[in-house]
Amino acid sequence: MKSLEILTDEDKQTLEVARISLDEQGKEGKKKLYIESYGCQMNFSDSEIVTSILQENGYATTSLAAEADVILLNTCAIRENAEQKVRHRLTQFTHLKKKKPQMVVGVLGCMAERLKTKFLEEEKIVDVVAGPDAYRDLPNLFNEVDEGQKAINVFLSRDETYADITPVRLHSNGVTAFVSIMRGCDNMCSFCVVPYTRGRERSRDVYSILKECQDLLNEGFREVTLLGQNVDSYKWESEDGSEKVNFAQLLERVALVSPELRVRFSTSHPKDITDEVLYTMKKYENICKYIHLPAQSGNSRILKLMNRTYDRDWYINRIDAIREILGEECAISQDLITGFCTETEEEHQDTLSLMEYVKYDYGYMFAYSERPGTPAAKKLEDDIPEDVKLRRLNEVIAVQRRLSLARNEMAIGQVHKVLVEGFSKRSEDFLCGRNDQNKMVIFPKENYKKGEYVQVLVTECTSGTLLGKAVN
Repeated sequence: MKSLEILTDEDKQTLEVARISLDEQGKEGKKKLYIESYGCQMNFSDSEIVTSILQENGYATTSLAAEADVILLNTCAIRENAEQKVRHRLTQFTHLKKKKPQMVVGVLGCMAERLKTKFLEEEKIVDVVAGPDAYRDLPNLFNEVDEGQKAINVFLSRDETYADITPVRLHSNGVTAFVSIMRGCDNMCSFCVVPYTRGRERSRDVYSILKECQDLLNEGFREVTLLGQNVDSYKWESEDGSEKVNFAQLLERVALVSPELRVRFSTSHPKDITDEVLYTMKKYENICKYIHLPAQSGNSRILKLMNRTYDRDWYINRIDAIREILGEECAISQDLITGFCTETEEEHQDTLSLMEYVKYDYGYMFAYSERPGTPAAKKLEDDIPEDVKLRRLNEVIAVQRRLSLARNEMAIGQVHKVLVEGFSKRSEDFLCGRNDQNKMVIFPKENYKKGEYVQVLVTECTSGTLLGKAVN
């Protein structure tokens, strides 16, 4: 459960269903693919990989589920609510399947990996189940269905990075793009299913990342977001061992692709983010001064139960380093969980006090949702009543809303460099884009265009948006 009011428009998008919206020319005689994505940015990035693989195998895309030959749902398993959305969506597709029995319905991603064959038993409409490392096998799985069988591949690889796949940019605004730099996760947080649904951590070849960034720049994109479950643990080594690259070094190389290419990254882990990364951010103007640094809790005992491998003092040390090296203007966002197993009122207050100390710009806030198969589900009792979880969540949201407004008010009277992403949702007389701190800025269109950098004087704000006017 997140407070949509304090998230950016891009963040809101990751909480909603994403559908293909592509140029549909040249699809005569081809089977048609319709895909929806749920959950995190990594899932959205994976859907772009899936689309690329299937286009190479003769599929065209469609934005209409009713005309599809293949419907794919790329799923999230991080919370029960996310899984229920998928099940509800499958129910909605039942009537299409009855009208078009040859239609293939597939479930991809984390929910597929978690439930495996059980999904085929529980959801009769589903023909294909494929985990995050099995997307190259989708054409073969579809062939099995054509032969009258259900098909499944949930094999987790220690090597697969899809480094050679050029993603098809779904919902592209032609300005910003995600670039996956690694897959999987080695952090065994007790509440999290990701290590079990995405496998072990492995880093992508540095040169394939740089090539993708250069290609995006050549195509007119002006911003990339480097994606990983824990980008700070990126570590690549050449086959002969002569070259080793850590995340700070990768960040620098991407920044050097062009000063006109903005660079963001997500997500950082408090145990791994280094001063070297922070100094690299400071060195290059085109590396955005924004860090998403999940805390999950402000109490050391709860953090230990969560197996986060840091305590409150360590987290504050990293915050202090960010403020010292990058200054107060660097934006910081959070993930927080309320009502984790055995959390007391005093420990909840520690989370609120941490928020006051950091002064987060915005955040992602949840009431704890027990996930089957996780260490917490096996070893800890989910003993906090739902009404207490929600009350604590609302208190966290209220503090964050106040902090978000206060942080945004600091921008009033300052000029910010904004990369224009398109028209404002409310009026085509206004443009919108993000500043260095990943905050949406809205200003009158005048003669400016999408993809341009514009200097904008901020004149007013809400807790989620900055408003202003372009200045020379």
